[in-house]
Amino acid sequence: MSDLGSTDLDRLMQLLAKLPGLGPRSARRAALYLVRKRDALLIPLADALTRAAVNVRRCGVCGNLDSADPCAICRDTRRDVSQLCVVEDVADLWALERAGAYRGRYHVLGGTLSALDGVNPDDLSIPALLSRARLDEVREVILATNATVEGQTTAHYIADCLVGTDVKVTALAHGMPMGGELDYLDDGTLGWAVKSRRPVG
Repeated sequence: MSDLGSTDLDRLMQLLAKLPGLGPRSARRAALYLVRKRDALLIPLADALTRAAVNVRRCGVCGNLDSADPCAICRDTRRDVSQLCVVEDVADLWALERAGAYRGRYHVLGGTLSALDGVNPDDLSIPALLSRARLDEVREVILATNATVEGQTTAHYIADCLVGTDVKVTALAHGMPMGGELDYLDDGTLGWAVKSRRPVG
């Protein structure tokens, strides 16, 4: 790539190619587009990246990303402090916020337990979660881990740790998506849908 242009442009393309969903060809197109739109996009993007690198940090309470610590969600007095929703990653927190169906507090684990990868509870924010769950104001811990082996293992471990406390432990329902057709569902989702069935009416 360096034979075709400046080393600065080459470096930009190499870095863009490391982003999720962008390969070398997409990175070249993105880099050329950014350079063509220098004033409208490239310079503001560079400024936003610099500000994010300096200012964005993990919330010391829940693990969310924000420019302030505690984050905006933890500071929001309208949130239900009796509910604590446990997610694997910040992206999962953002997905729940987009849905707009939950108005409690969060706890970001920073991953999942994995014996193969050597990830144990102390490598995640599980000890901090257990401390938060034992606060007087917390009445329910909602386990919103992904429906993977690691996600479910992590959820079971947390649930076991909270046995004997006054905290109600619940998990997100898994199964039929809105508008889903049985013929198009994978076997795992269909199986969860049958196991998670509920009364009608």
